[in-house]
Amino acid sequence: MLLELLKAILYGIVEGITEWLPVSSTGHLILLDEWVALNVAPQLGPAFAEEYSSMFEVVIQLGAIMAVVVMFFRKLNPFATTKTPLEKKSTWLLWAKVVLASVPAAFIGLVVDKLIETATGKDIDGWIYNFYVVAAALIVYGVLFIVIERVQKNKQDRVESVDDISWGQALLVGCFQTLSIVPGTSRSGSTILGARTIGISRAAAAEFSFFMGIPAMVGASLLKGYGFFDFVIENGISVPALAWVVLLVASVVAFAVSMAAIRFLMDFVKRHTFIPFGYYRIGLGIVVIAYGLIRYVL
Repeated sequence: MLLELLKAILYGIVEGITEWLPVSSTGHLILLDEWVALNVAPQLGPAFAEEYSSMFEVVIQLGAIMAVVVMFFRKLNPFATTKTPLEKKSTWLLWAKVVLASVPAAFIGLVVDKLIETATGKDIDGWIYNFYVVAAALIVYGVLFIVIERVQKNKQDRVESVDDISWGQALLVGCFQTLSIVPGTSRSGSTILGARTIGISRAAAAEFSFFMGIPAMVGASLLKGYGFFDFVIENGISVPALAWVVLLVASVVAFAVSMAAIRFLMDFVKRHTFIPFGYYRIGLGIVVIAYGLIRYVL
């Protein structure tokens, strides 16, 4: 039990850091799962382990997303008594833009994914979730971060505040978020990269990406949770208490670490570009390729 709890803490730390930095939580979790796989109920077999792991990696994001809600509560709360009517209206408009930006990814995730699964027997993840796709996405996006930041270096940002993002810009950023369906791209990486290409400042891009994560992660967690419970009920499985404890511990750790990671990123982008993250992604992509090749050879 102690070993599984230590693994949960490690998963929570990795999730809390990589969910918000544009470095791909998927790429990190793939390596972590290979090296430190959870084993909360070995007696229930590999099918349960796969279902639990798939649900676990998504649901712990709820812990991460609560950090955004807590840190930006006043900004996101349209009912705050300390806000003027104009500020409340601005908050509702911000939420409306976040919802609009979430539509493209929701369409891909709910409709297109289901159509592909019906037609081919495998969902999108089933076709593209592998070491080589993740590595390629890490490297390509790493290069794009470096190139786009250098191109934007001498240009004046058109949008400095998240409140000034237009409806059209919100929808465009939402379209970029659909690219995160490819493992290794990073949801925050896709949205921040997209926002930067259309002239949104680093701080506003990061903040809007955080807010877009709320419906995205809540929706994904509900779907994965439903799928897991459906599997458990259908197979008459009694989920051991350790499985729930491990999920709770990882979520709480992800929340605490996310608070620090978000503060770090918001302070970082005020003084630096995203170029260091580009180099980090390229390096991680090379590591993933190397590990995939070693696994194949061995």
